[in-house]
This record gives sequence, structure tokens and C-alpha cells, in this order.
Amino acid sequence: MITSPSITDQLIQDAIVKSVRNVCRTMLGLEASFAEKSPADARNCLGPCDHVFGSVGFVGEVNGLVYLCIPDEFARNAASNLLGMSPAEVALQGAAVVNDVIGEITNMTVGGFKNTLADVGFPCRLTVPTIIRGDNLSVAAIKSATRHVFLFDCAGHRLVADIQLKLT
Repeated sequence: MITSPSITDQLIQDAIVKSVRNVCRTMLGLEASFAEKSPADARNCLGPCDHVFGSVGFVGEVNGLVYLCIPDEFARNAASNLLGMSPAEVALQGAAVVNDVIGEITNMTVGGFKNTLADVGFPCRLTVPTIIRGDNLSVAAIKSATRHVFLFDCAGHRLVADIQLKLT
């Protein structure tokens, strides 16, 4: 009898921790450390500053969304590091350049997460990244999806990965 693989809480945690760490290290030259899995939603984890939310969905044997919730200051610094621009040059270019960088970071992070799912028998494809900016934002739970919220610390900032998935 062939048993079908399962997506365990530990697999989800291991996949997102590995992906966030790899992207931060490779793309930004920064170390991200896993802080905790939160039982709360992302709003309770973010703090009182402006944030950039990057989201990428995945569809296939498993469907879902991953939101990366990133403080605006961290997003601007990431754009500066990744593009080799000074903070002043990033500011001159405006929010669009920061959005592009966060879209790419989100895409790479969710791509790594998706690859782990594919490796255990759940192939899926990514959607196009979406960026939302603001303060006092929160992520709504998707009906009938399993939700996992993970907190990371990187360069003195709290980053949140909010994963919602549903087996098809």
C-alpha cells in the first residue's frame, strides 16, 4: 500500500525557516534568525511602524498564500543593499523600487518554500507577487485554510511570514 505524503507543521516550519534564511543571506548579506511560531495573526506581531507586505500564492496539489510582512525601514535598507544604491538614491527613486525588491524577495522566499513542498510530493506553481503598504495592516485568514505565522529577527527588525494553505 502506498501512503501519500503529508504536510506536517514541522515540514512547514522547516521549509519557511530555510527559505527566509537563504534569501536573507544570499540576496541581502544578512542573517535572519527564527524567533518563534506565533499563535496570533500577523497584526499582533508587527509593531507600530509602516510595513510592506509582499504576497505570492501557489497553486497545484496544494494551494495557498505566503505573506511576508516587513517593516518599511527594513524594506528600504534591503533595496539599498540589493541594488547597490545609497539610501538617498533609493528614496529618490521612490516606493516603486522598494516594491520591486520586496516583490523579488517574496517571490524567492515563496519559491524556496514551494520547492520543499514539491520535493515531498506536492508540486505547485507560483503566482505573481503583490505588494501592499501601510500601517495598522493585518492579514485576514482564508476560510478553510490552515494558517501558520512565523516570526524572524533580521538586522534589528521583526519579519513575519504568514502562510495559509489548503490541500486540494
